[in-house]
Amino acid sequence: MDPAYANIVLTYEGAVARLTLARPEKLNPLDWGTVKELRAAIAEIDARREVSFVVVTGQGRSFSAGGDLEGYLRLYAHPDEFAAFLDDFWKMLNAIEASPKIYIAAVNGHCVAGGLELLLACDLSVAAQSAKIGDGHLNFGQLPGAGGSQRLPRAVGLLRAKQLMLTGALLTAREAERIGLVGAVADSDLDAAAAGLIAAMSEKSRVGLRGAKHLANLTLSLDLEAGLQAEIAYVHAYATTEHDATEGLLAFKEKRRPAFEE
Repeated sequence: MDPAYANIVLTYEGAVARLTLARPEKLNPLDWGTVKELRAAIAEIDARREVSFVVVTGQGRSFSAGGDLEGYLRLYAHPDEFAAFLDDFWKMLNAIEASPKIYIAAVNGHCVAGGLELLLACDLSVAAQSAKIGDGHLNFGQLPGAGGSQRLPRAVGLLRAKQLMLTGALLTAREAERIGLVGAVADSDLDAAAAGLIAAMSEKSRVGLRGAKHLANLTLSLDLEAGLQAEIAYVHAYATTEHDATEGLLAFKEKRRPAFEE
């Protein structure tokens, strides 16, 4: 384990970073210490120009079963500290959304409560067939406090989101895929499925990938009219200034593979 981190493992292989929650005996809780380490790791990854993709997963039989309920008991008794924890958690998930890197949640096992909030902040997701995914906060009298109440309705629609939140139900991987809560279910090997997504994206323009993520995420903060205007401005700048926009068209015209910038 990287000595800089006690609760996570961060490794690199070429253009791919792998961010693993590494407390399997506790089902990989997103306690305050882990959230702080994730914030630091995301900043470290952002600083590495060679990295384009980040796989987020968990050790053992869980992606993350959520927060540390015992730790919450202490935080609830210290409101200022609890506010600081929520701020760190919110900023960590926002950093994933704002990052120019593409984040892929590789969901093994249980993905509940804070684990679901982490999944929802990622750009793509693939789940093992054994995964169990849901909100689950109300099963222990809790509420989502790291963006889950806002991101979940945007992902699956308001009625489905309320059904998941109010019942605390956990979905199978196939059920989660059917309602759009995860993008795909791995037929066999989860790592191979994540690698397949990366292989498909690796042939794309890096600057184009960043632009597509940015444009899609505008829907989280802008109404339709403002989003359309922002899209026009962004695409105009991209098409008239970025090498890859022209190169892609020339490659199509000349019937060759495009030579995108690294």
